[in-house]
Amino acid sequence: QVQVVESGGGLVQAGGSLRLSCTASGLTFDDYAMGWFRQAPGKEREGVSCISRSGYHTYYADSVKGRFTISRDNAKNTVYLQMNSLKPEDTAMYYCAADTNYYSLVAGISNYWGQGTQVTVSS
Repeated sequence: QVQVVESGGGLVQAGGSLRLSCTASGLTFDDYAMGWFRQAPGKEREGVSCISRSGYHTYYADSVKGRFTISRDNAKNTVYLQMNSLKPEDTAMYYCAADTNYYSLVAGISNYWGQGTQVTVSS
């Protein structure tokens, strides 16, 4: 059974940093691209960042470029999202997803999703 579990969310002041972690089990982690998505109240889910199986390819939404960094540790079955210079508009539930197809994942298509971790940025 595949499980995707996020952690690391919380409350932070604007300008602060958080690091989200996502661990996937029940699958061969090396075979999966991983991604982070977010959804704020009343808004549609949006892609934040994705990373290919090897880590060679990465995608960032324009709104987070230069502030967020995605990385993965295949030995630990974990993907990270380092979020710096956080803004109130980054407030959302952040979801991790896994898919064997990197480009599908960038498009927001995935078979496996976590339950989410809340990030709240106060002004």
